[in-house]
Formats: sequence, C-alpha cells, structure tokens
Amino acid sequence: MVKTTVTAAVASALLAATAQAAVPQQNDVWYQDAQAALAAAKANPPITGKAKNVILFVGDGMSVGTITAARIYQGQQQGQTGEENRLGMESLPHVALAKTYNTDMQTPDSAGTATAMVTGVKTKAGVISVDDNVQRGFCSTAKGNEAKTLFEMAGEKGKALGLISTARLTHATPATTYAHSADRNWENDSKLPNIAKNQGCTDIASQFVDFDAGEGFQVAFGGGRREFIPADSVDPEGKKGKRKDGRNLIEAWQNRYPDGQYIFDKSGFDAIDPATTSRVFGLFESSHMKYEADRRESQDEPSLADMTSKAIDMLSRNKDGYVMMVEAGRIDHAHHAGNAARALEDTLAYDDAIKVALAKTNPEDTLIIVTADHAHTMVMNGYAERGNPILGLSRQKGRLNQDDFGKTYTTITYGNGPGAVKGERENLQEGQVRELDYKQQSLIKLGSETHSGEDVAIMARGPMAWLFQGAVEQNYIFHVINEATDLAD
Repeated sequence: MVKTTVTAAVASALLAATAQAAVPQQNDVWYQDAQAALAAAKANPPITGKAKNVILFVGDGMSVGTITAARIYQGQQQGQTGEENRLGMESLPHVALAKTYNTDMQTPDSAGTATAMVTGVKTKAGVISVDDNVQRGFCSTAKGNEAKTLFEMAGEKGKALGLISTARLTHATPATTYAHSADRNWENDSKLPNIAKNQGCTDIASQFVDFDAGEGFQVAFGGGRREFIPADSVDPEGKKGKRKDGRNLIEAWQNRYPDGQYIFDKSGFDAIDPATTSRVFGLFESSHMKYEADRRESQDEPSLADMTSKAIDMLSRNKDGYVMMVEAGRIDHAHHAGNAARALEDTLAYDDAIKVALAKTNPEDTLIIVTADHAHTMVMNGYAERGNPILGLSRQKGRLNQDDFGKTYTTITYGNGPGAVKGERENLQEGQVRELDYKQQSLIKLGSETHSGEDVAIMARGPMAWLFQGAVEQNYIFHVINEATDLAD
C-alpha cells in the first residue's frame, strides 16, 4: 500500500480552493479590507492596568451625524469620494453610546451633560457640578448639594490638571471641572442676582481663580477674558470687561501664582516653553475663541491641536500624572447658527487635537476618551450619489435631486434653526450653498437651532477603555475613569 503525503503547499491550495468555492467574493477589495480590520481588532487586546493620565475630549454638540459628515468632508478635501475616509478619532478601539438626557429634560443642555461626565451623577439642565436636589437659579439649594468633580479628586491625589476650550473657560462644559453653581449663566458677578450674592454664592470666574484642589490648574487655555476683568477696564484687544465688583481676576491669578505666566495672544503662546514653564493661563478672546475657519485665516490664535500639544508637554512633567479636559466648544455654536461648514471645520480641528494626543501618549498608561455632551438636529438626507460634495446640492447620476415641488436641496439640513423661511422654499444654487457663511435650510424657523436628544458616541483607548460597551448613561464615563485611576478612593 502506497502512503500519500500531502505537502503544506498542497494543503494550502486545497483550503484556498474550498474557500473560493464557499466564499466566491473573497478576492473583493471590501471583503479583504474587512478581513484586515478583523485581524487588527484581534491583535488589539483590552488594556487592564491602571491609568496614570486621563484626557477627556468633549466635542460640544458633535452628533454621530456630525462625525459622519466631517469624515466625508475631510476625505473630499483630500481628493477622495469621502465616504471611505477615516478620522483620527475613529481609530480608537472601544466604542459605546451615551444617553444624554438630563434629569428634567429629554433634550439636554451642556451644563447638565458635562456635569454627568465629570461627577458621575446626572442632574438638571443649566446647573454646574451640583446634584439633582438643586433648583436652577436658586443659590440656597446648591449649598450641601455640590458634586465633587474628577478634577478636584485628581488634584487632591497630586495629579496635574489641564483645561482647554475654544469657548469661554467659564462656559458650561469647562466650568463643570472646577465650579459648583446653581446656574450656568453666573459666569461673572454681574450675572448673579443680589439674593444669590447675599446667600454666599460666587460667580464661575471667581471660582476658577479660587480653585484650590491640589495645585490647581497647571494649564488653562481658552476664551472669556471679559468674565475676569472689570466693566470699566479694557483688555489688550480693546474689549471691555463684564465684572461689576471692580475685581481684576487675571491680576488675582497672577498674585496667587507668581511663578505662572498669563498670555492673551498667539505670540505669547508661542513663547511658552513647556520644559521650563510651571503654569500658564491663556485667555485668547474676550468671549469665545474664533471658529477654526476664521482662526486659520487670521492666524492670531493657537489651534486646538497647538494647545493640546503644549498642554501635554507641560502636564507630562508631573510624576503623578495628569487629568485634562479638551473641549471643541464651537462645533455647538456653528450648529446653533445653522452653519454646517463651520461646524465641520471645527470638528476636523478637534480631530487634529485628538491625533496629537494619540501620538504623544502611551496607551498603556493614558486613558483617552472622545465623546460629545449632546447632539444637534443636523441630518444627512436625500439619496445623493457617492462622492457628492457633502456641503453641496444633492445629486444622483449627475442630475440634481429635486423635491416634489421641483426645488433643489442640500444633503445636509437641520430640523430647526435660522435657515427656515416663511412661505415657499428657495430654489438653491450650488455656488450659494458652498459658501462658508451659508446657513442650511431647516424645517422649523428658530433664531437659534436647538440641541437634539439623540445618543452620542464614546470612543476610547487605554487602560479600562474596554469597559465602554453598549449604550450607557452619560454619567458612566466618570465611573470608567475612576475605575482606571481610583480617584474616588
């Protein structure tokens, strides 16, 4: 009897032939791309150790639809059809959905949602790092109902603290890191009612300067100079302050931290040496910082990526690690204006900052979380063909799509906002809708477009990032951070 030996090459050929018969599409590029993605995922096991550092990225108003549109927008800027593009944030391996409602609102606001992320409890809309027992606008209800933030906990554990926002540093999301307030609008003393002052409540800007957890914030970059200076004074750019108490809180910060550097423009930012500067406070605008499209044109402010890079370099010097929030605050503002072009530009600037953080940190010791506080009513619709300009008119097979009235329309629209009109809808032209200032058409006329109540994405990398699974309550984010750091112990 003759014994037959099957060589490895023959066996491989037989297996390939069998696979070809069972899966005839195996040579298709999409099939092969998916197989490669599967192999990469299998080679990326969860990281179960503890995190020395935490960076919480918050894209204010960055809905899942905003991510999709930004992905296509960036790809088309690079000469692709766009849909196949991948943003930096989309490389993070662990993904979940966050339910964003406030305890009293189906459609949430930034104060309540950001509070959930940094304190671990859900609360009402419009309040800053206080629990659900507080009534908005009533100072007396805040006393004893403050919710301790992960930044306070981190400071007490000796970690360095960082805060970056393209909005005012006293605005809702960044304010939750250091302030406790019954009303998000109490950004300076002139906004507090007399009864709140008499009951001992202080404004948010004052709370920033007085923040005393650990060593306070080693890095703080953003807008909002007007909240820190008196109404009868003028900042270096000729803008008046808002304070009525006569206090100059920038000077108060400088007196408290004589080793720190205060800066207000890009030249001052560029002069900061991360290797030697122990503390920096940057306020680059009277109110919010510029939209990315306008900042890029003027070149008079640092980008979100620039600020993130410098902050990481400074904070990394702390042997005990750091905790930082990075907020792209103006995605939200562009959506409120019904201006998708600027919202997408700011989303890409946010993604650039995320890519900097991914490149500068070690996934073994740094937990990076990318999320949003809430969504917006922007939608993509209308059966546009692949590669159709995401900000352009909807087309299919080279022809403009039309509604039942024979009118053209864009792929991106809003459920409500300033783009709605009374009466007949305008027939749109391509040049018109591709302008940076164009406000997309909307269904319901409102002076400012609203948030939506949709879930938002959570994407994460690093220690305990694998705990982001399924659809979770937004306050769960805090608990994953604590699991990775033991800050609350």
